[in-house]
Amino acid sequence: MTIRVIIVDDQAMVRAGFAALLAAQADIDVVGEAPDGKQGVAVSRQTHPDVVLMDVRMPEMDGLAAAREILNPPPGLEHRPKVLMLTTFDVDDYVYEALRAGASGFLLKDAPPADLIAAVRVVAAGEALLAPSVTRRLIAEFAAQRPAPRPSPALRLNGLTPRETEVLELIARGLSNSEIADRLILAEQTVKTHIGRVLAKLDLRDRAQAVIFAYESGLVAPGDAG
Repeated sequence: MTIRVIIVDDQAMVRAGFAALLAAQADIDVVGEAPDGKQGVAVSRQTHPDVVLMDVRMPEMDGLAAAREILNPPPGLEHRPKVLMLTTFDVDDYVYEALRAGASGFLLKDAPPADLIAAVRVVAAGEALLAPSVTRRLIAEFAAQRPAPRPSPALRLNGLTPRETEVLELIARGLSNSEIADRLILAEQTVKTHIGRVLAKLDLRDRAQAVIFAYESGLVAPGDAG
């Protein structure tokens, strides 16, 4: 299946470079580009992409506002692509908020070309949250600035089995499926099954929102990451 992608970035060179790289892949089709968030929302609704590569800081409408509009379409526009945020090395509060809004992950702009290609494929497949080591640091730093755990998320944890809670905790610590399987001495497919049940029970969109939920519920404290 061909993965349909649009690129939203205010730097023409970045858009051109990413488009050339992705279009060269047999399984990826770049179906649109936009120089700001407002146009990005419009292009997304016109082209119905599978993945939106979204810069964080842009004129007219920033990446966070655009991601929110794309991920929460008005009635009658039910298409919800995966959104992959593009960011610099700076730890950016926008990224945390974008993950809370439903973005599937983030990618550093200076990542190697192979990482960009892999990221698009991973997000399109629904796997979400990329670069676990960077993610751990990023989420931990933002979670440290957040208020105390909210009662509602904490109460929702009660619906999970002990094993599901354990899997959620390891997701929040930034472990991949294979790492979780090794840690718990389980088959990787079993881990995937547990993750699917966690997402369904907690009504979470994907792995990225599971990480946010784990911090906001108090299951994992910022200092525990790693």
